[in-house]
Amino acid sequence: QLQLVESGGGLVQPGGSLRLSCAASGFTLGYYAIGWFRQAPGKEREGVSCISSSDGSTYYADSVKGRFTISRDNPKNTMYLQKNSLKPEDTAVYYCAATHATVQTMCLITRTWYNRWGQGTQVTVSS
Repeated sequence: QLQLVESGGGLVQPGGSLRLSCAASGFTLGYYAIGWFRQAPGKEREGVSCISSSDGSTYYADSVKGRFTISRDNPKNTMYLQKNSLKPEDTAVYYCAATHATVQTMCLITRTWYNRWGQGTQVTVSS
């Protein structure tokens, strides 16, 4: 069964840090471009960050640039999103996603580009 499973969400105070993990099963994540998305209540799902499959090229939304870091550990078949300096507006359900990109040196934070999704993990930033 092809699956992505997120973990690491929770409640954190403003200014705090959190690391989300996304473990893949049933397929080799190293061959896929991967991304993180989030959806706040009443809002559209938005792209946060992505990383290409081959050369590690990354892209970040302006709202998280300099605070979030995406990474991957191919031997562990797992991807991560390190989130620092968290703000209340970062509160959302976070989703990981993967796609087998034709161009392996690029990635996009466009929802329709991905065809495999995790179930989401809640992150709440509040004092």
